[in-house]
Amino acid sequence: MVFGMLKKKGLKKFLFRWMVVNVVFFTIKVTMEHEEGELHTFFTSTSQFYYWTTFLFFMITWEFNDRLIYKELRKGELNLRNSIGIYLKTMALLLPLSALIYYLALFPLREVLDIHCEQPYIIEFWGDFFRAGLIGSTVVFINLFYFSMKQKEEMQEQMENLKREMIASKYSSLRSQISPHFLFNSLNTLTSLMYEDRDLASDFVTRLASSYRYILDNKEEDLVSLQKELNFLDAYIFMMEVRHKDAISVKMDIKVAPELYRIPTLTLQMLIENALKHNWYSKEKPLQISLSTIGNSALAIKNTLRKRDTKEENTKLGLENIKKRYSYYTNKEVLIREEDGHFEVIIPLLDKKITEMNLKAIS
Repeated sequence: MVFGMLKKKGLKKFLFRWMVVNVVFFTIKVTMEHEEGELHTFFTSTSQFYYWTTFLFFMITWEFNDRLIYKELRKGELNLRNSIGIYLKTMALLLPLSALIYYLALFPLREVLDIHCEQPYIIEFWGDFFRAGLIGSTVVFINLFYFSMKQKEEMQEQMENLKREMIASKYSSLRSQISPHFLFNSLNTLTSLMYEDRDLASDFVTRLASSYRYILDNKEEDLVSLQKELNFLDAYIFMMEVRHKDAISVKMDIKVAPELYRIPTLTLQMLIENALKHNWYSKEKPLQISLSTIGNSALAIKNTLRKRDTKEENTKLGLENIKKRYSYYTNKEVLIREEDGHFEVIIPLLDKKITEMNLKAIS
């Protein structure tokens, strides 16, 4: 079935190009031969030679140019520099080929092919040569323009898809953090604290309120400063440590000025929550979580790996969510690795000046 579709597509491409060859050839012929009575000369050996050489040059130039374009697209994208390179490479094939064929036809093989020219053969040779170069250049420029427009449309569609995914993932993430389950666990912990330690309970309420205030204040923002995220994370970790007591331990080693960098909202909280959700831990074997900067370009979130035995499949939606949100702003990848009994996620630090206008250098 796939072979049949490719074969059908190839046939359509061939027929379209053949139609273009005919239109170009007969347009030139009608322009050069003003008298209608001379159109019957199409069936002469001279016209047949020029028709089939036009067909040959068109097909070779077009197909070779397509291959060069696809090669560049596989590497990345079309731009002015590689488009000029594609043009020069195509001309490097077409011009010597046309010069060789026209030279052989007009001089050594002229009588064999029965070619007749109204002008001296040397003038006819240069005229044919330059006409081949002009037509070939036109084919290349039109082809490059077509693929450039197609690339632009695909990038615009990709950008729109990224926007939709970003918006969907952002609100999905925020809704999950304000879930009744999270609130129920927090209130249940608070109820216990009220009987055990009123001062700690008061502190817990303050941290819970600040957490929800952060979520509500930033629900319209996809990026926040690293400073704000760390402040929120501090409150969140406090509540988790109170709830799980000595079963978890979180250490931070931030060696950059956090107010100078931005990250997607709730990214760190989501990664901490994932570590708590997918690993088992106890007072005897606490879950060790560390957050540390890598130079001034990335932040590593690492935890001990002791996977829970659960029937639920790990969909990794949280990690995919983070990847998609980062892909909207940068080409730098979110790295995920599992080794030596540890699970680590490395996220890029975004410059505070980043805006939606510098998306992946799309132009």
